[in-house]
Amino acid sequence: MIAIMLLPIYILLNAFMYISLSHWLDSCGHFFKYKITKKILLVLQFFLSSCLLIAFLLPSGNIRRIFQFIGNYWLGIMIYSLMVNVFLVALWFILWKIKRFKNKKIDKQKLHFIFGIIGLLITLIISTYGIVNSRIIHNTEYDVIINKEAKNLDSLKLVMVADLHLGYNINASHIKNMTQKINSQNPDIVIFAGDIFDNEFDAIYNPDEISELFKSIDSKYGVYAVYGNHDVNEKILAGFTFAQENKTSDSRMDKLLSDSNIKLLDDEFVLIDDSFYIYGRPDYSKSTKTRKMPNDIVSNLDKSKPIIVVDHQPRELEELAKSGVDLDLSGHTHDGQIFPINLLVNFYFKNKYGIKEFGDMTSIVTSGVGVYGPNMRVGTIAEITTINLKFNK
Repeated sequence: MIAIMLLPIYILLNAFMYISLSHWLDSCGHFFKYKITKKILLVLQFFLSSCLLIAFLLPSGNIRRIFQFIGNYWLGIMIYSLMVNVFLVALWFILWKIKRFKNKKIDKQKLHFIFGIIGLLITLIISTYGIVNSRIIHNTEYDVIINKEAKNLDSLKLVMVADLHLGYNINASHIKNMTQKINSQNPDIVIFAGDIFDNEFDAIYNPDEISELFKSIDSKYGVYAVYGNHDVNEKILAGFTFAQENKTSDSRMDKLLSDSNIKLLDDEFVLIDDSFYIYGRPDYSKSTKTRKMPNDIVSNLDKSKPIIVVDHQPRELEELAKSGVDLDLSGHTHDGQIFPINLLVNFYFKNKYGIKEFGDMTSIVTSGVGVYGPNMRVGTIAEITTINLKFNK
């Protein structure tokens, strides 16, 4: 549904870019003497802006993969091109209002050309940085004390990852880097906090290779996962869906996890080493299951033991804290992924990223290891999250 609302906006913004590019090329004077040069650049811009729409209409396969791949890069470039354009237009207006500037005899066409070159360079620098930055996986570490006894443990090293978004943007090379980062931490347990897939299983280039990489994760107590809002079978456009109703996962997604020795927790818990609980919640917005209330989650658990809840979206945090949960692990937000969205998500989530206390409960939200929509990160990082837990006896 969001995609339907955003589609006309996307078309209008690209039309605006097309007109702006056309006017700028007209200002380039002798740099673009031949009309064919202008036509080639305008056709290229039209092609790039159409890739996402073309990919959406194509059947699954390598041709669609190519168009989707190009379109995801273009989406990020378009966003920053527009932002830079707006900034330069505002700067032009301010300078033109300054009397000393206004009174000087300045060639408007030449100035327009210079501003365009500056805009292109800034957009290129930001986009290149965003693309490269999205492929660098960091390790973010937190220390958490739980004031409960874990029968056989004094401490626990937990590694959480979320928002892999396996598909057109993220492939085996990125997952290989991720698994190496995870294993370098020597974790006791590994948690996947949702959005493992990016809606379409067919978008994964080599599922068998991904499965082998997942199986290479080495942890004492194994690997557990929950599903997120993208771990369902539906087509998306620029990272957004068309359907309002809840969807089920693709059975091939379930099988890939099972074959990879990853235990999916779908509204259920496990008691690890008779010492602590891991409870996996169904997704807040896309699960076909009715989510249990926080009090119902812990009703059959021994509250004297540490209780860790994994919930893809950081929701109902205060309610979970009051129910007796000790640690809530989430992803989903991507920390906004790109500027300035990373500033806006502050107004939507009570904990949009990092560590925050809610009564006796600690909430940790990861920015995720992958990307969705624009294939870049600006102002945020891709990460795995290492949590050093200590239990008080």
